[in-house]
Amino acid sequence: MDSVSEYYSATQLRTDRWAALRSATVALSRETSRAKNRAYRAEIQELFQALSRIEPYWAFPGMSAFVHMRRQFENGNFEDVAFSVTRVTRALTTGSYRRRSIPLERDSMDEEENNDEALLSPEARAMARPYFEVLIVDNVNDQQERWIKSNMDRMRRIEDPFHYEAVVVPSLEDALIAVLFNHNIQAIVARPGLTLRSKNENEILQKYLTYLGSNEDLDNMLPENYGAELCRLIQKVRPELDAYLVTERSVEEIAGLDLGICRRVFYNQEDFMELHLNILRGVEARNKSPFFTALVEYSKQPTGVFHAMPISRGKSISRSHWIQDMGAFYGPNIFLAETSATSGGLDSLLEPSGPIKRAQELASRAFGSKQTFFATNGTSTCNKIVVQALVRPGDIVLVDRDCHKSHHYGMVLAGAEVVYLDSYPLNEYSMYGAVPLREIKHQLLALKAAGKLDRVRMLLLTNCTFDGLVYNVQRVMEECLAIKPDLVFLWDEAWFAFARFSPTYRQRTAMRSANNLRKQLRSDKHIAAYDAQQQQLEDATEEDLLDVRLIPPPTARVRAYATQSTHKTLTSLRQGSMIHVNDQDFKGEVEQSFHEAYMTHTSTSPNYQIIASLDVGRRQVELEGFEFVQRQIEAAMALRRAISSHPLLQKYFKVLTAGDMIPDSYRQSGVSTYFDTEQGWTDMWECWERDDFVLDATRVTLAVGGTGWDGDTFKNQVLMDKYGIQINKTSRNTVLFMTNIGTTRSSVAYLIEVLVEIANELDDLLDDASKMERLSFDRRVANLTENYPPLPDFSRFHDAFRPDDLTPEGDIRSAYYLSYDEKNCDYLELNGSLKQAMEEGRELVSASFIIPYPPGFPILVPGQVISREILDFMRALDVNEIHGYRADLGLRVFTQDALNALNKDKSIKTAAE
Repeated sequence: MDSVSEYYSATQLRTDRWAALRSATVALSRETSRAKNRAYRAEIQELFQALSRIEPYWAFPGMSAFVHMRRQFENGNFEDVAFSVTRVTRALTTGSYRRRSIPLERDSMDEEENNDEALLSPEARAMARPYFEVLIVDNVNDQQERWIKSNMDRMRRIEDPFHYEAVVVPSLEDALIAVLFNHNIQAIVARPGLTLRSKNENEILQKYLTYLGSNEDLDNMLPENYGAELCRLIQKVRPELDAYLVTERSVEEIAGLDLGICRRVFYNQEDFMELHLNILRGVEARNKSPFFTALVEYSKQPTGVFHAMPISRGKSISRSHWIQDMGAFYGPNIFLAETSATSGGLDSLLEPSGPIKRAQELASRAFGSKQTFFATNGTSTCNKIVVQALVRPGDIVLVDRDCHKSHHYGMVLAGAEVVYLDSYPLNEYSMYGAVPLREIKHQLLALKAAGKLDRVRMLLLTNCTFDGLVYNVQRVMEECLAIKPDLVFLWDEAWFAFARFSPTYRQRTAMRSANNLRKQLRSDKHIAAYDAQQQQLEDATEEDLLDVRLIPPPTARVRAYATQSTHKTLTSLRQGSMIHVNDQDFKGEVEQSFHEAYMTHTSTSPNYQIIASLDVGRRQVELEGFEFVQRQIEAAMALRRAISSHPLLQKYFKVLTAGDMIPDSYRQSGVSTYFDTEQGWTDMWECWERDDFVLDATRVTLAVGGTGWDGDTFKNQVLMDKYGIQINKTSRNTVLFMTNIGTTRSSVAYLIEVLVEIANELDDLLDDASKMERLSFDRRVANLTENYPPLPDFSRFHDAFRPDDLTPEGDIRSAYYLSYDEKNCDYLELNGSLKQAMEEGRELVSASFIIPYPPGFPILVPGQVISREILDFMRALDVNEIHGYRADLGLRVFTQDALNALNKDKSIKTAAE
């Protein structure tokens, strides 16, 4: 039997243990050899022992059924136990236990035993009552547990919209293990008899207790406070759940306590019907999808269409003789729900007052924001909305230089003066990391010293980056607010929407960090720490300020925005995105300008199907986001482990670890890899809590230079053309595999099979290669793994686009629009006239955004001085797609006359001032 240490996830461990138990019990029921019989019995005994520590946290099959199966085995009823275990394993695999009772006796009739949940039609699955589990926390004996469960069972009614089963655990620690292990749990009932410590010594389950933090406070806590503390702890790890507290304490004592996610307190009573109704109501509140429901109802109404959109109600298709195939492909519902009307209960995205408004309010609750806005044309538009709403012409904005191009264009639209921030380079893999906090602080302090801090408006960073690097969001905001107390933060979380629904990942999201910071700034402890640090830093130099962790003033304003591509990492139709706002000054300062920017960039004919998918996607993550994200991380971890431990794959491939992608100085925890073949799994919690940067485990960057193929060739000619595997991010010598909430273990297995097949083919190819062919292969490998071009930093804006030479900000808007006049521009050939001009000492300035794919970030922006390092990098990349570059003409640059004219105008303006 595999060691527990080989498993990253307790859920995977449970699944595999039941599968192993089924195989062993079936084999034992058929085995006649005495020696094999003994071996099977020993294995089964070990598996039952392992599962006995796991099953108390699940309602199915339930501990009474589990104990009965174990007794069957101990009594020698091998055929009976094989039958029961097979039934349980099948039900767990197919999910059939969610919709019907599963009989475990051999003489029971079960006509649906082969009815796989996944094979049911969508209509059949939609008709079934959703299933969930309720966790009861109370230290009771078996008889009392049966009494509690039977009383809850008696409350069920045919008209109940959901069906649930109860799980009983004795202690606060067991409850925390349960909600992190059992994704079926949707509600918790904390009763007066709960204890503190768990007696379960299962190694993989004990890891969940790291979320508790320091145990000293718990040890000193009075038992009557355990229930309230449990509600607070669950809010920390799974805030979407509902908790109910049964207490013997008085109203006055309870009123002053922080009860976390507690929805209602029941005082010393056994009113099971009231509890039952509250549990159903709490789940129903998350299950609502107001706009999707309104759209479904609209599609059922008979209407006469005298409006735009001939496709509405499918009329232009059903009447057609030539496009019936479109109607057959999509089906009728999508057209029945298509309309341009904003009446009849469907609401307006631009001025929501009905179901869209309610849907956005529910999304705000789910993602922890103060306001949430839907977008139907992607996060590129969301970014421009936020920038235009907050940034005025002449404002200084600090921008991650290798961020998405929508941010750069947003700076042009807003008329911002941009200070580009350089990320640390990963030259070996031709990609950038993330912007060190020290670099951000340095630029802010330089602007302060130049007397420009009042003009600094926003810090814009990508979290997480395409390659999976995640900032310590709260620390960045804390230290920046210590320098500029009203700084606005825009966190581009296009690839990070799923993070809200993982306890580990959530702590590095913008909304969670903003909420924590708002609470922290008001605390007496923070005020005292701030006052003490101010005294220590009274005569501090810039170097001192760079070296210390700065504490923001209690009067600082928390102003955070996050843009998320819901369609990229959660369930939504393409281009479905959200803007999340947590800005203390939104109502007084931003609301009107935000509304105008939203109107500017949002279509007056938004796609209702996208809006409905955002609504339903929010419903999904509130009810099963924890489960799906957990499985997503498990799939990525399984992929990492499989590649890292496979001897053949190690010859040609390498999974990049946190140590490869994050320098040691930014990893305070010292964690360099999530999996090591010798040490096994590393708990991510510590590094995600402490380090400057962490690596999102769901993104697996694979170095492929050892194959002799560059990343683009490996993606298109090998993975896509030959095996049908789709990816969309490469670098010069890497490819990126991203798991998502739809990734299955089968998908991971297929990818491993493909990589093994590729490695075997390379082995065969090299075995048969001639000396010259082998030499050619070795040179290609060396070129990709050793002779890599260094990544260029941002050079600088030309003086014509800078207000002064004190600080590096530049007027990107002026440069962008200057290029609209063709007489201001010229084209120079990369290896001809451009090279010659640079050798002659001319200062050349880009008139366009130059964005090579890969790597996909601008290496030149309008107004930027072209450096030799940038040209060397462009030549070394050897990529086919470079946006903004004309291969037939060359690189577009400003003429010297245009630059001279600008400098002259600038001198006249300066003299006049």
